[in-house]
Amino acid sequence: MNRAAWVAIAGAAIAGVVAVIAATRATGGDEVACGAPFVVADWRCCDTREVNGGACARSTAPAARMVHVPATRLLLGPSDWEAEGRVAPRVLEVRAFDLDAFEAHATDGADQARALSGLSFADADAYCRAHGGRVPTEDEWIAAAAGPDAHRYPWGDTGAVCRRGAWGLSTGPCARAAAGPDSVGAHPDGATALGLQDMAGNVAEWTTRDHASPVAHGGSWASALATELRTWSRLEIDPASHDPRVGVRCAKDPQAAR
Repeated sequence: MNRAAWVAIAGAAIAGVVAVIAATRATGGDEVACGAPFVVADWRCCDTREVNGGACARSTAPAARMVHVPATRLLLGPSDWEAEGRVAPRVLEVRAFDLDAFEAHATDGADQARALSGLSFADADAYCRAHGGRVPTEDEWIAAAAGPDAHRYPWGDTGAVCRRGAWGLSTGPCARAAAGPDSVGAHPDGATALGLQDMAGNVAEWTTRDHASPVAHGGSWASALATELRTWSRLEIDPASHDPRVGVRCAKDPQAAR
């Protein structure tokens, strides 16, 4: 084969790669990934049965359920090199408890699947009490998200990609010009081994601490950096604020849930 032929073949190959990249960028690539039966409508994930004219006409909440989190003991800090210097190494131990599989979301109206946000800690506490539960402790939340192996992310130690969580939706790698949280349960690829969904992204979730102010965990739709999704990462804000990044999921003691 002469040089001209090789140049033609190489040119065609490069053109093909460029075309694939362009197509990926045009369609958003991983940025538009939602788990079945969700698809992107406008900027958010919406059930395919509830899309009308390219927009999410309505959204139905998933059936409420709780996940049993067994008694857990894990070493927090040194198992994740990025946590060193940010998280004091300690052994975390929690008793068994039950935790909502999904973040708190609206229970009436046409947009029931969208996560509640802008909750102060008092709002979150009142919501959980009204539903027969409580705000989880920080240690309970970390144990549920990280598991006994102290994973960096709810799904494991690597792979902080857009299909696994609603994050960076405003600016960042998954940007869709969003101004609020996504539908709950729309990223099942990011679920924990126990089946807890949206523990990373969508809304950060309030937790309680002994002798200290409440903090939120899990990153949010506005998180532009994957480090904010780490299971140990805290969002420390005024508990009285109504931050649009923050919501809640409720816990119950096993005997109270059964």
